[in-house]
Amino acid sequence: MLFPTLNFALFFIAVTVILALIGGLWELKKVFLVAASYVFYAFWNWKFCFLLLFSTAVSYSVGRWLPGKDQPRLRKWMVGGGIGIQLLVLAFFKYYDFFATSFNRAARDIGWGEPVPLIEILLPVAISFFTFHGISYIVDVYHDKVTRCRRFTDMMLYMSFFPQLVAGPIVRSSQFLPQLERPSGNPPPMAKALLMIAGGLFKKVILASYLGTQLVDPVFADPASFSTLDLLFALYGFAVQIFCDFSGYTDIAIGLAALLGFTFPQNFNQPYRSASLRDFWHRWHMTLSFWLRDYLYIALLGGNRRGSRRTIFNLILTMLLGGLWHGAAMKFVIWGGLHGVWLALERPFSKRLENTRGIFRVMSVLLIFHFVCFTWLFFHAEDLESVRLYLQAMTPLTPGSFAQVTPFTLGLIAIGIGLHFVSGNMPERIAAFPVVQRTPDWVLALVFGICVLMIDAAGPSGVAPFIYFQF
Repeated sequence: MLFPTLNFALFFIAVTVILALIGGLWELKKVFLVAASYVFYAFWNWKFCFLLLFSTAVSYSVGRWLPGKDQPRLRKWMVGGGIGIQLLVLAFFKYYDFFATSFNRAARDIGWGEPVPLIEILLPVAISFFTFHGISYIVDVYHDKVTRCRRFTDMMLYMSFFPQLVAGPIVRSSQFLPQLERPSGNPPPMAKALLMIAGGLFKKVILASYLGTQLVDPVFADPASFSTLDLLFALYGFAVQIFCDFSGYTDIAIGLAALLGFTFPQNFNQPYRSASLRDFWHRWHMTLSFWLRDYLYIALLGGNRRGSRRTIFNLILTMLLGGLWHGAAMKFVIWGGLHGVWLALERPFSKRLENTRGIFRVMSVLLIFHFVCFTWLFFHAEDLESVRLYLQAMTPLTPGSFAQVTPFTLGLIAIGIGLHFVSGNMPERIAAFPVVQRTPDWVLALVFGICVLMIDAAGPSGVAPFIYFQF
């Protein structure tokens, strides 16, 4: 069930109406939200609801029965076991066929045939995201950063809450569970939430969809048929497309959660204005970046506490694993590795780069932007052979005029880049205008509905899935 569809609109309206009818019965509201979230997830494949429930039960059980600090060894074993089970489930569904194929390829080279069977496992939607939620809960309970769940329904809601279930943002238990203790006494920020949802729909339905259908997809499908400038602007187009697609999703998710009375963390903060790659990862998919930093780079690998060589190793390994998290393919490993190597090389200078001004900052921003665009090629191409064909078509310069780039697609790219120069708290600032604050909620809802209809009418036919649904 995709956000920009009539089915989801009817689903969300039904959820809000039933919540209103339940009234002040907070515990019943939470139970209903769990049921609604499982219905939402079942639209993709109802069988995987049992996998989501199993992951929830593992994390809840470890947190609920984790012994006191007087038994440190048992505590570590339980935490390690809980995290290990979560990762084994993720590895089986997401990486079994990848590693089996790689092993069989090596086995054929030495005459062993293909000893490992391929199962062609169907990847459950959102498995990476709810696995990360479960792991963060276990670790946070272990470090006393969150009070352990006493109600299984609270854990179920944390793991399955439908606005963020499929593609984030990754909301930590310390951010979400305290909100389940008691309902917020403040009314939902209607104007801000509706502005975020409308902005997210515009980025997804207009910018991302048109760039995908009219520029990025045709060029990537057959790069040899297009000029060098087409290939270059297709990379720029994909950089804008993936930003608008993913940040659009999280804007909608944050807005929907706000309408239901929950606060989600920010997930994007003008990433293409970064003057260093470190700053880029502080601005792009922030909840994943900080998750990898806190739970993998620092907690597991030791961060920068073991000398410069180990720090470089930890940076590269974290990004390699981050690349592999995005998909079981060598192209993602290379994508992550390129980012890891760049992060390691710039580490002594990153703070200085971020504090530069004037022409030097402009040059730094352009350099990081073009590096990120280049690595997006590995992210979007079907495989490494497609990457080779794309680069081969770009060099030497292929003659010919624009075959695919049009003033319309150039305008979309310019708008997508221009969004990076609009204040990140613009919805809040608009919602704070006196005229907006005095406007009745029903009028805001009516204006929002008209805007949604206009966006739908202006967008291309059909709704493509969000890019990050595959992860």
